[in-house]
Amino acid sequence: MADALAPFSFRRNASIPGLMGILNITPDSFHGPSRQHTVEQSIQNAKGMIAAGAEIIDIGGESTRPGSQPVSIEEELERVLPVITALREESKSVHISIDTRNHEVARRALDAGANIINDVSGLRSQEMFDLVLEREAPVCMMHMLGEPKTMQTNPAYADVVAEISSELLSTAQQLVEAGHDASLICLDPGIGFGKTLQHNIDLLKGWQALRGEHDFAILWGVSRKSMIGQITGHSTTEDRLYGTLGVAAYAKHVGIDWLRVHDVQPHTDLLHVLQALD
Repeated sequence: MADALAPFSFRRNASIPGLMGILNITPDSFHGPSRQHTVEQSIQNAKGMIAAGAEIIDIGGESTRPGSQPVSIEEELERVLPVITALREESKSVHISIDTRNHEVARRALDAGANIINDVSGLRSQEMFDLVLEREAPVCMMHMLGEPKTMQTNPAYADVVAEISSELLSTAQQLVEAGHDASLICLDPGIGFGKTLQHNIDLLKGWQALRGEHDFAILWGVSRKSMIGQITGHSTTEDRLYGTLGVAAYAKHVGIDWLRVHDVQPHTDLLHVLQALD
């Protein structure tokens, strides 16, 4: 492993998606085994994901699963900062993203050693938008309908692909016009964040709409989510790995840039086999 942080770009010169490993510093994230309870456990699991092929470790201190309640900024900071600091001390080269909707948390996380912002609210906050520009930070912007507590209450769109791509591309274009490098922007349609099963399927099949004129990178976060359970009939997240890998195979086939996953090693193995068979 290199001992310095290399310049980062969301655009990849690779035939398989890059992997963002999920590290939830929360007691209530929707997939129970992903919850980290101590700094030591977090670092051990992060090291395992890096060894398995994760290029980014995504650290979050607030669950945004459907129906979840917000946490205070103070509590979110108490959860994520010790882990970010410890992971950066452990590895100078791994890319660390902070999964947060709060600009104060994002700023403190960048100061502590994170180098990417992953905002599930799609830069709704002007302060977060300004922080991205100020720090010239790589940013992943996700679409979410409303707030986590209510987002799955009868979500409706006239044209889900057109509406979500238009919203994300508009914000991304504003960043570019303000001087942000398009290669530092990644767009995430927000699977499961205020969408029905059919909305989710339409978004995955309509992925090209997110590229836009700047050919933005695309990230999918589908790992073990309810859409996998709805398709396969598996009610528990523990039984949804194989369905998740099905989405990963499709992502590789169509050329998606990044996958945000709980299970790095199975994804690495799947993608390398598919790559060898191309």
